[in-house]
Amino acid sequence: MNRRRFLALSAAALASPAHAQTRWQGRAFGADCTLTLFGPTRQAEAALATLPTLIEAIEADFPLHRPSALTSLNATGRLADPSPAFRALTDLADAIHRLTDGAFDPSVQPLWQAAAEGRPNLAPIGWHRVRRDGGIALDAGMALTFNGIAQGFGADAVRAHLAAHGFDHALIDMGEMAALGGPFRFGLGDPAHGQLATRTLTGTAIATSSPMATLAGGQPHILHPQGLPPHWSTVSVEAPSATLADALSAALVFLPADRIARLRHPGLIRVTLIDPEGNLTTI
Repeated sequence: MNRRRFLALSAAALASPAHAQTRWQGRAFGADCTLTLFGPTRQAEAALATLPTLIEAIEADFPLHRPSALTSLNATGRLADPSPAFRALTDLADAIHRLTDGAFDPSVQPLWQAAAEGRPNLAPIGWHRVRRDGGIALDAGMALTFNGIAQGFGADAVRAHLAAHGFDHALIDMGEMAALGGPFRFGLGDPAHGQLATRTLTGTAIATSSPMATLAGGQPHILHPQGLPPHWSTVSVEAPSATLADALSAALVFLPADRIARLRHPGLIRVTLIDPEGNLTTI
């Protein structure tokens, strides 16, 4: 789950609780991860001691950079017995695919591989080709990527893990940001135009996508299944769930503002759009 976003989100607590602050930095779900926990040191130590088990359980399913259930599915075309987490993520992917008129589509992995290798893609593309009747099956040549949703899923899992250990004030930063309590303030930036706004989280999440920040074969690293170009230089989405924010931030780079304004999802809080000229629109 290598990162393909430009993220200029530097967080600082606006009001820190009186008790201790613990910071943990490491790798999680293929990304650099920082946790900031406000609470007793022993409570933090207990939560962090069991964190590797949670990370390993999720990384058994979704990465492309190491053996996983996803790499097995891509190699064989079938996953007979997906884990509950894998089923949950594919259900979410399906819902967001429909919500965004197909702009969110995990079947674009062959497009990314072809672009990175400088060759045309010959593999079939299309989430509608994914069969989910008991197990999960793909057409010959297909491959999936959950890079546009799995890190948000991981951030939500870590947030739930910390809440289960009694924390009510913490920040998870793995590109996507998920907050317990708050408020936490961020600077929101664009790769071409720098910081343009600030945002504040209290118990919610934010994810940001900038398709031109990383290129694959000279193309934007975030790809539309039909090869359409992005409308926006940067899209930032705020939602209660980092999973939802992650997936929508990637998909909405391809939708015009009037279509984004018509989105209907109970978890969508705010969308910030930055166009190639640096103009900012909030929906």
